[in-house]
Amino acid sequence: MSFIRIRCFAVLALAFAQQWACGSSLQNKIEQIISRKDQKGVEYSVMVVEAQTGKCVFNYNPTTPLTPASNMKLVTSFAALKRLGIDYQFVTKAGLQDNKLVVIGGGDPLLGLAGKDFVRQITEALKAKAIEKLDGVIIDSSVFDDERVQSNWPREQLNRPYACEISGLNYNGNCIKITATNTAGGIKLAKEPDTAFLRLLNSVAISKGQSAIGANRTEQENVIVIYGKCKNTDSFDVAIERPSLFFGSLLSENLNRAGIQIQNPLTEASVEPKNMQVIAESNTPIMEVMHNCNKDSLHIAAECLFKMLGDKTSGKIGSWETGRKAVESYLTSLGADKSEFYIDDGSGLSNVNKLSADVLTKVLLDAYKSEFWPAFKQTLAVGGVDGTIKKQFYKGRYRNKVFAKTGYINNVRALSGVCVSANKDREYIFSIVTNNANYPTKKAIFDIVETIIDGG
Repeated sequence: MSFIRIRCFAVLALAFAQQWACGSSLQNKIEQIISRKDQKGVEYSVMVVEAQTGKCVFNYNPTTPLTPASNMKLVTSFAALKRLGIDYQFVTKAGLQDNKLVVIGGGDPLLGLAGKDFVRQITEALKAKAIEKLDGVIIDSSVFDDERVQSNWPREQLNRPYACEISGLNYNGNCIKITATNTAGGIKLAKEPDTAFLRLLNSVAISKGQSAIGANRTEQENVIVIYGKCKNTDSFDVAIERPSLFFGSLLSENLNRAGIQIQNPLTEASVEPKNMQVIAESNTPIMEVMHNCNKDSLHIAAECLFKMLGDKTSGKIGSWETGRKAVESYLTSLGADKSEFYIDDGSGLSNVNKLSADVLTKVLLDAYKSEFWPAFKQTLAVGGVDGTIKKQFYKGRYRNKVFAKTGYINNVRALSGVCVSANKDREYIFSIVTNNANYPTKKAIFDIVETIIDGG
């Protein structure tokens, strides 16, 4: 055997030994984190693979299905992007039909947010046509079904923004901002937007110390009690009931202020748009919704993607049932075993959802290998930079090297995404899902990701 051949074999053997040692070291280090005393009793499902090859470099109970919390949004958002396409837009239309104003919702979760003042747009369009009287206002939200609250969402949290109702016509995140102000005569409450749709019962006391206010729903729809103590000024967002009527009420109030009379009460109905003269239109790109869904973990964005996915794949109106079937079909197409997942909603607010780290890794690998990856990657939170991990991975060695989605509900912590090795020559897709989690679990998860970066 020639000297050159012997040398080549030696180099290959050394490279293999180094790779094995690195993998072995990574395995040991991650297992040590999972085995910490403060993690006793915490359930882990972990999978780490090389992004380019799909080769597994670490796994721990990878096929065990656990409650994923907001990691469910990764599945929902990419399944929707793959089916609807990167150019898809959520379209809301307003028009005239027999001297009635008709607004047809398109399931847009961002209408009324980020400067999308569709109410004013419609009002200005009517004023431009010199219309002073309407026979009525009709709201059509029939693109989605009327099951606005998922059956497994925590009932005591339904007035929170992250658990708002889902409709075919949403507005302002289906929330109203409540502000309590300590005036000379007591506590004054204000609403933004200011509307008679929501009635407030004031039970806030003046405080000489810290401020803390909240809201409780009553048996009457959209009548809430504001309670707590206020020193100077305090505010919070509260979710309303009946989102489509919320929008219709805001619109009607705005039209009246603009001098446009409405002859008949506000109604909800499914409308045939063929004979409608469109006067205003709002278009929201799917990528804008995806950014809100993943980077900021916006609940309403995920659920609207979920229901729209159901609408476009089933031939029926969007619902949790049709969305569920669409996502299940997508996961099955990836070769995911049905014992490793159970789909209940699109956002992960339901604790009935189940996903294994193996399933989440399959979804991320599918995204990574697709033409959508550059765009999809931009929807993920960036460690030390933005989104839900802005305050994590901020040290120079880790900053801008983690692109991931967090997950958090009661006793659940999760983080899944892609990270770049310290020497920037490899990317790793990872999924870490924990149940029965405790406070130190958060640090353990971040330590695992930093170990992957250091050892990759």
